[in-house]
Amino acid sequence: MSALTVTQVRRRYLLLHGLRWLPTGLMIPVLILFMQERGLSLPEIGLAATAQGLLVLALELPTGGLADAIGRKPVLVASWTVNLLSLAVLLTAGSFWMFFLAWALQGVHRALDSGPLESWYVDATLAADPEANYESGLGHAGTVIGVAIASGALLAGGLVALGPLGPFSALTVPLVAATVLQVVALIVLLVLLTEHRPARGAAALRASVREAPRMVGQAFGLLRRSRVLLALVCVELFWGFGMVTFESLLPVRLAEVTADADRAAALLGPASSAAWLMSAAGAALTPLLLRWPGAAPGAALLRILQGLTVVGMGLFAGPAGVLVAYLCCYAVHGASNPLHTGLLHRQVDGPYRTSVISLNSMMAQPAGALGGVVLTALAAGTSVSTAMLVGAVVLALAAPLYLPAWRAARRAPAPAADPAELVAAR
Repeated sequence: MSALTVTQVRRRYLLLHGLRWLPTGLMIPVLILFMQERGLSLPEIGLAATAQGLLVLALELPTGGLADAIGRKPVLVASWTVNLLSLAVLLTAGSFWMFFLAWALQGVHRALDSGPLESWYVDATLAADPEANYESGLGHAGTVIGVAIASGALLAGGLVALGPLGPFSALTVPLVAATVLQVVALIVLLVLLTEHRPARGAAALRASVREAPRMVGQAFGLLRRSRVLLALVCVELFWGFGMVTFESLLPVRLAEVTADADRAAALLGPASSAAWLMSAAGAALTPLLLRWPGAAPGAALLRILQGLTVVGMGLFAGPAGVLVAYLCCYAVHGASNPLHTGLLHRQVDGPYRTSVISLNSMMAQPAGALGGVVLTALAAGTSVSTAMLVGAVVLALAAPLYLPAWRAARRAPAPAADPAELVAAR
């Protein structure tokens, strides 16, 4: 790492970050429709997706210790290899249990992937220059995520519009492209991510495994001691449940109003691209929202607004109305995430910062799994619109959980955090 300059480290970090999220962008518009094409019902899709949430919940904190013990590069290589295997299983899946396995592998990938690349970037930057400012690079990473996912989604829509390719259906072609890009990303990772580590081995690995339960206990201990922190983390339970509406049910809702799954997938490509650009635009409002109405009241207001946008997705009759509500949802999403994460950072210092952020992220996983089961079953039993309305109410119910942070800020006002750092932290 010491041979690299700060600029070289940043460029490698942003390139790897973009390659990490580009395949995801290709999958977002078509995955649910693809699973339906392969014969799964909505309840089966929701149940299969629980495998990811449960494995992330179980593995996210321990895998952070693993990355510290054996190095960030080995863990990232393992993560991206598992992702490639997951895509291969997905392409060949034709039954519920094959899809369940693909989602389970995605859960392992997500857990291993959470944190090591960012940690490598910070460590490599400080190794190149101990006085370097790495926060701006973390902020740029948020922009790269939006652009990569938007580009992948736009490409997915174009591939679907071109129609079937050889033995692959129109909905399968973007997943084939995502698999190819994942191979490229893994090769680039092996070449560009250089890491100098002290001698490590089985003893370090055993020590990390022993340390993981203690870190989990300490992170939960912080929640017990801080009412503000507990409330903020609980926001993720409502958000994780409600996000099923715009991540999983929106493609089905759009197929419903267009009466054509292939047309819906083609529309979702550019729409998803635009949505992630709207998310980036929403994040750019962070400095204004911090000045007025403030972090906590702003975050509470945005949770209510996000619920209203989901109501629009569920009630508007035509594809234009559904897509406008979808874009507004992502704009609100991009604006709310930096405020939420900034509030978390103001509640914790020292060696537990990463653990608490990971714990916050983990809370969304079981809630998302529950939401996937409940809302897809509700959609199948009643209507997609009804399920989206229920999800919208759950999203809005998170707003009062920002009250403890608001009261704490009024008792001891703190200066606003750097917006670039807030965006990157999420």
